Amino acid sequence: MNRKIFIYAGLAVLLVLFAFGSLYTPKTDVVQTVEMQGNLVSEKEFADSLLENNRMLTTLDYVIVIIYAVVIVALGLFASRTKKGHEKDEKDYFLAGKSLPWWVVGSSLIAANISAEQFIGTSGSGFAIGLAIASYEWMSALTLIIVGKYFLPIFIKEGIYTIPEFVEKRYNRTLKTILSVFWLALFTFVNLTSVLYLGARAMSAIIPGLDLIHCILILAFFAAAYSLWGGLSAVAWTDVVQVVCLTFGGIITTIVAVDKVGGLGTMVAQFPSHFEMILGPENPEFSNLPGIGVLLGGMWVANLYYWGFNQYIIQRTFAAKSLAESQKGIAFAAVLKMIMPVIVVLPGIAAYILFQDGKINMPVNENGGIINDSAYSVLIGFLRPGLRGVAFAALLAAVVSSLASMINSISTIFTMDIYKEYIGKNASSRKLVTIGRIAAVVSLLIGVAIAPLMKNMSQGFQYIQEYTGLVSPPILAVFLLGLFWKKTTTKGAIVGVIVGTLFSLGIKIFSNAVPSAGLPFMHQMGVTCLVTLAVIAAISLIENRGKDNKKFIVLEKGLFKTHSAFNVIAFGVIIVLCALYAVFWNSSTIRTVFKLDETQIKERIIETPKAGQTAAEAVAAGETTEVSVSEIQAVPAE
Repeated sequence: MNRKIFIYAGLAVLLVLFAFGSLYTPKTDVVQTVEMQGNLVSEKEFADSLLENNRMLTTLDYVIVIIYAVVIVALGLFASRTKKGHEKDEKDYFLAGKSLPWWVVGSSLIAANISAEQFIGTSGSGFAIGLAIASYEWMSALTLIIVGKYFLPIFIKEGIYTIPEFVEKRYNRTLKTILSVFWLALFTFVNLTSVLYLGARAMSAIIPGLDLIHCILILAFFAAAYSLWGGLSAVAWTDVVQVVCLTFGGIITTIVAVDKVGGLGTMVAQFPSHFEMILGPENPEFSNLPGIGVLLGGMWVANLYYWGFNQYIIQRTFAAKSLAESQKGIAFAAVLKMIMPVIVVLPGIAAYILFQDGKINMPVNENGGIINDSAYSVLIGFLRPGLRGVAFAALLAAVVSSLASMINSISTIFTMDIYKEYIGKNASSRKLVTIGRIAAVVSLLIGVAIAPLMKNMSQGFQYIQEYTGLVSPPILAVFLLGLFWKKTTTKGAIVGVIVGTLFSLGIKIFSNAVPSAGLPFMHQMGVTCLVTLAVIAAISLIENRGKDNKKFIVLEKGLFKTHSAFNVIAFGVIIVLCALYAVFWNSSTIRTVFKLDETQIKERIIETPKAGQTAAEAVAAGETTEVSVSEIQAVPAE
């Protein structure tokens, strides 16, 4: 039995199971018709309210989740098996033997990307901010096209295992080591821990009796069960099933949530401001998504770094059969990215409207701020038995697939760029695979230990973006100039990284200390990247007196030529993006396109705003009112 047959069998089992869960109607409706009141409550009161309203998993839901878990682990172990007489080497473990077809590459890219910070964090940001947070998803689709056309051909041509390996080829070993250590720290202490925490928090809210620590341990064990043994091959092939699960379950949750508030038309009609893509300076969330700067500024820094130079994302494309297969996979991922806001943003907006209408509770943390990331957990409670299991399996698929991807990339970087380079220079393939597994276990243990410390985080997605944004601008500058400017020198790159990182920290500290004079963090990323580019260019020109660097990348004629299918998808993505932003640009365009009745629009406004006060703080303080948009008057802040 080959991998494809096993994949199809696994998908068939899960689809039949999910279909049964979707169509199953219990003899007695265990969901009470009495709605929860829209209050701000403690986390314990929030969990108790879900339990009292019978919005937890039933036996059927647990059966669905357990079968899903068994199928995933079995598939991962089967897909990563080695042929008789062949011992798994580093190419098999870290690059899946360079055998992945385009549909596995594309699915794995999305599965690695869509994790707890999307399902939980982006839904939480959808609750707090609205559709504007979808810019991360939609602009990512365009970024993927750019990466596939201009970055990937160079990486594939160089035949690398890791992004740090490219740094050594273009610059030197020292810079490679610096960035390797940085990525190991970032993936372990920010990405891995935040995904564990967000997934565990959702899990603990849905399953009574399981505290945060137990949920973190369960998720870590689940991810390790198949990824530690199978490596990237196990991760990538199971990601195909994971993407089907998270998409199917996510769409079901969205349909139920949107229906609960009266349909998408009602959502737009009553709260058009929550569907704005470009926020104005008066919006309390402007500091997170600063208007037109989203399209022209720092978001490009975040997206190009994430999709182009992030090891646990780009590693899948290195494992494709060929450059053409890799580019097809990226195009497929871009198409999937366009529909992701339907799954990860709309549920948060629906939860916001349900809260405004007094139909759900929302918890607050120890500091009194609304825990926006609880929105998705609330919505799963609205599903009937069977559907809850499907939605919960989708959530698990998102979390576990990303955890598996992260620990595999951590093990790849540590083994190939640290251990093999400095410790085991003559290590056998078997030894390298063993070291990779040990590195993965250690990173998971660190993540498990640190994840509980993040309990006062209100918007997980914004947390990840902001702290990754401290270091991504200088690294992006190093790669852009290293790829496309022949004169870039190693000294210029090293000085640029140091100056850029210090500048980024400085501007971050200043903005936090003086909010009124500070820059939104997305602008901080854009400015930092420009400063770093200037520093690298200046040092390089001075050092080599304008001459080309000897280690520049040779860009052969025809290197960036792409297949017609790739080009069609690229143009399609651009056209759809233009249409979406034209319709949802701001409240005015939304009112015009949808011909809204002004008297039906409901908004939450701050009656007595205070300097520096956020919308969440105002709601927590009870300083809001619900009025018709025609009654809203501008009230100056104190």
